[in-house]
This record gives sequence, C-alpha cells and structure tokens, in this order.
Amino acid sequence: MVPWLPPRPIVFPSLKLALHEPNGLLAAGGELSPSWLLAAYRRGIFPWFSQGQPILWWSPDPRMVLFPEELKISRSLGKRLRNAGFCTTFDQDFIAVIDGCAQRPADDALPADQTSENTWITPEMRAAYIALHRLGHAHSIEVWQNRTLVGGLYGVALGKIFFGESMFSRHSDASKIALVNLVEHMRRRGGRLIDCQMHTAHLANLGARDIARARFIDYLEQYADGNASSMFDTVVDPC
Repeated sequence: MVPWLPPRPIVFPSLKLALHEPNGLLAAGGELSPSWLLAAYRRGIFPWFSQGQPILWWSPDPRMVLFPEELKISRSLGKRLRNAGFCTTFDQDFIAVIDGCAQRPADDALPADQTSENTWITPEMRAAYIALHRLGHAHSIEVWQNRTLVGGLYGVALGKIFFGESMFSRHSDASKIALVNLVEHMRRRGGRLIDCQMHTAHLANLGARDIARARFIDYLEQYADGNASSMFDTVVDPC
C-alpha cells in the first residue's frame, strides 16, 4: 500500500519508499495546486494518473534524461529541419499544445502513456498545468507549418532544468522538431538537463538515457534552484 497524502501540509514520503513495481509509485492523494506541483518537481516527483483514479505521485528509478549536449539528430531529421518549412515558437499557445498532447497518438509520448487513449491528461491535470503556465512555471514549444499548429511539447522549468511532460505530432517529426528547438534554446540560455521521466525508445533515439534516481536528485540540488523563468524570458519567435 502506498501512503495517502492529505491536502495539508505538503509533505512527500522519502523516495526510498517508492515501489519497484510499478516502478516509482510513491504516494496517492494531495492536490494538483501549483504549490504541490512545484514542491513535487523540486523533489524529483511528478503526478501521473488516469481518469477515475486518485492523484498518484511517481519517482521512477532509473530516470530517463536528456543532456542538451547529447542530442542526436538523424540525417533525415536534419534534412526536415532545413527544408520542411516549419516555424517554432515558445509560449504562444500553451492551451492548444496541451490539448494536442491529450489527443495525439500514444507512440509519441513524453513520458510513456498509461493507455492508448491518453487518459492521463485529465481535465484536472489540464487545469493544473494551465495554472502553472499562467504563473510562469510551465512552458510550451509550438511547431507551425503554414500558420497551422502541427506539433509541440510542454513541461515545467525550474532553474536550469526542464521537466518534459508530453509532446505531440500532426506532421511527421513535428514533435522532434519541437524538442530540437527546446534543446538549442537551453544551450543558449545555460540549461543543463531535460527530464524525460520514463524510458521510451522514441526519446532514446534522440539521445536520452537512463540514470540512477540518486544521480538525478543530485542534478536537481545543483540546478533546480534560481529563477525558473530566466530560460524563457525575452524569447524571440521567428514566425
């Protein structure tokens, strides 16, 4: 049995108590308020549950991450970046991106979906991340073609770390293009790590890899402090 968390105070169990099966399940209950979410991310914890379930909190071991300097761009993706006529923006339509993620095919997930119906982006989760976005903590990257949104991703920024939540494509490689642009932006702004949460082949092909949870927590302690909005202020959108 995992512990049940009351709405107050905001206290999470030790990560050492997270289950091995299912990997990383730590606790249930609590709230999806900004204060709960930010406290969770700072501790290496994230919410993930399906419609009809209580709020479930996770901290898997190992943890999949992408170091910006380790991004792998295939020859075909590089050609698409140069020639497909895509345009990328930041924080121009967060709601459209999270709605796109809720509707997109499950094989393009960040992290891996629980079901093919993508039921983990519940109305409660949607509202929670929109609230975080309005407070300047959650951000979206949009990919456009002919002024039509064809892909994107969203997540939470704390200090020099971006915690990826989900991505979607309506055009081949559009979500990968969003990730490439996020990585390039983080390189320019001193970003150190993208949290991908759980292992997917899709992200492994782009250079993401598994690290021990203890090492991930070390990175949090080094890089998750500071002004979270600094990586995303004064973004110049070319579209």
